[in-house]
Order: sequence, then C-alpha cells, then structure tokens
Amino acid sequence: MARTALERLQDRIIACERCPRLREHCAEVARTRRRMYADQEYWGRPVPSFGDPRARLWILGLAPAAHGANRTGRMFTGDSSGDWLYEALHRYGFANQPQSVGRDDGLHLRDVWISAAAHCAPPANKPTRTELEACRPWLHAELDAHAPGLVLVLGRIAWQTWRKVVVERGNDALPADFSHGGLLAVPGQIPVLQSYHPSRQNTNTGRLTREMWHAVFERARELL
Repeated sequence: MARTALERLQDRIIACERCPRLREHCAEVARTRRRMYADQEYWGRPVPSFGDPRARLWILGLAPAAHGANRTGRMFTGDSSGDWLYEALHRYGFANQPQSVGRDDGLHLRDVWISAAAHCAPPANKPTRTELEACRPWLHAELDAHAPGLVLVLGRIAWQTWRKVVVERGNDALPADFSHGGLLAVPGQIPVLQSYHPSRQNTNTGRLTREMWHAVFERARELL
C-alpha cells in the first residue's frame, strides 16, 4: 500500500538538522549509551511521528526521552511514560497491545497518531524556545497532510506549542489556561483535550494517578 503524505513527511523529519545542540546531544547519548542498554544500537536521530495516518485522535507530547525514543526510534517507546501511554491506548481500543518496547514489536495503532513538540531528545528533557520554534513547522506540515478531529496535549509545553500553531495558522488565540482534563472546544477549530504528561515526575508523585489518566482517554473516546 502506498504511503500517505503524512507518512512520507516522516522521512524529512528523520533527516532534519535544524538544531545543532539537539543533534549533538542525541548523537552523544547514542554513542555513550546507558549501561543497561550497552548492547543495543541507539536510534540517535530525530524521532518521527507514529500511528494511524488517518487517525481522528492526535496525541502531542513534549520530546523523545534520551534513553527511550532516542534509543528505540519510536515515540514513547522504551520508557515509563510510554508504558503508561500504550497501556491506556490498548485499554481504550487504540492499540493492539499494551506494551511498546521497540520498532519491530508488532504494535499497531488504530485511529491515533502520536507526535511531539520537539522530535529530538533535549538535554535535561528541556528544549529551548528557539528549538521548539525550529521544530514547529513539522507540526504545521503534519496538519497540512491530515487534520485530526481531536488533539490530546500532554503537558504544558505541548499545550503551548499547539496554541502557537493555532495562532500561526491564522485562527483566534485559544485561552492560555492549562488544566488536567480540560477541554477547549472553540467553534471552527480542532477541539483540544489537556492532560498532565505521564512522566515519572508526575506519576511517581501522585500528581497524575492511573485513574486520572484513564479518565482522559474515556473522555477522548466519548468525544470521538
């Protein structure tokens, strides 16, 4: 089957060299590796978006983890955040299995597409404003290729990125408010559902519980 425009776009994302600091960091992490993954070959490049190219639901995260997606080459794959995400996607019918450990593990997504505010793993998991701005055109290009029916943003930076994209596309600015479980449905615009990011900083502290997390996907199913 021929690849869609959204899928073909990922080849350009993988080849991106716009942010020297991020490219150097990803390459260095891939070279030195974490001891527990010393026998694995790291991806070490910009991580493409992943999922069903005709999806109604888009999930927008922050950035690949240094030893997660930067290692495996697939969004939210190989770290604890991915464990939370794919368990929920499977529970609510968006994935054929609850785990995501590598690009060849047989995982398939249904009606969901996963992207990020930044496609390269940043030092300390903190991309700069300039790096986020440099990566934002890829999100515009993805929207040009296929517009979803609902966007789920994971965390405040993902929300801010989406909000800037809306403004740059000539639409009215969305409210700046961010709250877990918040829904922004502005007439004429893609509705946006907000959630805390399933990072260990949130899940280990109880700021984001499994019940809260599942409630977001229940709401997404209802909205779709």
